[in-house]
Amino acid sequence: MTALEGLRVLVVEDEAPIAMLIEDMVQDMGCVVAGFAATVPEALKQVKNGGFDFALLDMNLGGAKVDAVADALAAAGTAFAFASGYGRGGLAGHLQDRPVVQKPFLTADLEKAIRQSLGAARAPASPAAG
Repeated sequence: MTALEGLRVLVVEDEAPIAMLIEDMVQDMGCVVAGFAATVPEALKQVKNGGFDFALLDMNLGGAKVDAVADALAAAGTAFAFASGYGRGGLAGHLQDRPVVQKPFLTADLEKAIRQSLGAARAPASPAAG
């Protein structure tokens, strides 16, 4: 669908074959992979540098949780979703409202998570007073 055409995606995944599969899915949706990160420090550096519209985060990078990356993305107002073999159960309490795609997933699942995340990122943080 054209609504995602040109969307710049950061892929945070520590397993190269999965990262390549995600890259193919992202490109099939008309999006562009703007960067990759395989560790929490790499991902935090990418968040600091910016240049992407959405991030897909593997919940566990070599045994390290990505909560700090998720928190940095949320603080920056950048849309993101999680990819996990563990499902929503592995998420910290304050991240429970974020989209999760269960591994293995299809392109349609990833697209749905991107659209949900973009919608949430554009929604006001609180109801307008008045």
